[in-house]
Amino acid sequence: MASRPAPRPRPRSPHLFTGPMQFHYRFSPAMLTSIIHRATGAAMATVGAILLVWWLAAIASGDAAYATFRDVFTTDRGNLNIIGYVIGIGLTWAVFQHMASGIRHLVMDTGAAFELKTNQLAARLTFVFSIAMTVLFWLWLGLK
Repeated sequence: MASRPAPRPRPRSPHLFTGPMQFHYRFSPAMLTSIIHRATGAAMATVGAILLVWWLAAIASGDAAYATFRDVFTTDRGNLNIIGYVIGIGLTWAVFQHMASGIRHLVMDTGAAFELKTNQLAARLTFVFSIAMTVLFWLWLGLK
């Protein structure tokens, strides 16, 4: 009687561990770019909406309310304080990162940049672009 060949191992589900504390997928720049794209979009929508509504309510409520709004983000001399810089630079970086990532996705929608090395390079370049543009933008603001 002929014996059956040994069964081939079944493929594992991608979300399962492949060994001690190792995942099947390796974290890549493309994954990070995709996650950050979603996070920057949500952050800009949330923080931007909150600040816009607060600003409009402060304007509508009168001088005292607007002065309170302004004092949260500026010093007595009218310059930004630490909160103003953190929110301003953070939102600026989020805009440039979301824009660069969106352009990357637009290029990929045309069918280009699917090769692994090109895709990983484009993902890394979104971070380089967003950081460089944020620095240049704030340097430009400082010169004015």
